[in-house]
Amino acid sequence: MESVKVIECPRDAMQGWKTHIPTNAKIAYLKSLLRVGFDTLDCGSFVSPKAIPQMADTAAVIEAIGPFKASTKLSVIVANSRGARTACDFDAIDVLGYPFSISENFQMRNTGKSIEQSFGVLESILELASQSKKDLTVYLSMAFGNPYGDPWHPDIVSDWVYRLQKMGVQRISLSDTIGQAQTETIKELFGSLIPSFTEIIFGAHFHTTPQSAMEKINAAYAKKCRRFDGAIRGIGGCPMAQDHLVGNMPTETLINFFNQKKCHHGLQLLHFESAYNKALQLFQ
Repeated sequence: MESVKVIECPRDAMQGWKTHIPTNAKIAYLKSLLRVGFDTLDCGSFVSPKAIPQMADTAAVIEAIGPFKASTKLSVIVANSRGARTACDFDAIDVLGYPFSISENFQMRNTGKSIEQSFGVLESILELASQSKKDLTVYLSMAFGNPYGDPWHPDIVSDWVYRLQKMGVQRISLSDTIGQAQTETIKELFGSLIPSFTEIIFGAHFHTTPQSAMEKINAAYAKKCRRFDGAIRGIGGCPMAQDHLVGNMPTETLINFFNQKKCHHGLQLLHFESAYNKALQLFQ
């Protein structure tokens, strides 16, 4: 039986939500998700509260949910060394996530830095993570195409993966940032990168319309990707997608796919149903 890892991303769902979500409501929702048994819970970010005010209470959230995490790893997004140092002070945090784009335009929009500047920041974050015995996931955004006119080709993706590997990065999540990845591109990238970079664990962070969700999962799975990000009901996604139907990959779609394939995902489905119902209440 094939084993897969499902990463739930409530941070991605909550950060762009139009109305303020109270801290106690976040904590209750995240506790319900911890009971499901996800491999990793992407639960907050240490970035500027001016940039993402919804995540300003991440420290309080981590302190509250840390004792309940059991086997699930807690992950947070950091965008600079200061955020990484703050995250490393929390014993409950297991994984730092860093958004790194191969699009110069998108990297400037997302972090205010060029690609080369961001590469230098990543070096310092990797060192901090290593010193604190934290794992690091690099989210390689615009991995499946570029709408901004920057050069894009599978070889460019491969070249960046090579540079990241040489730096010491061991986990890369290929990100379909604006939800436009085509199945053939997904197959081509995972089909070439996974056998070429055997020391790296590759994941898929898809943004998608409901209609194309299953085919994207299938394309990556067919090429041996076994690590997938999702968010209940597909809430969230990149605001630059310019299509209100594009959101995160719905976790329930991932679960349906893996159940059909008879994969071992280790999720407690009754607890997932309870968390799903909490999501209905939280994201109205």
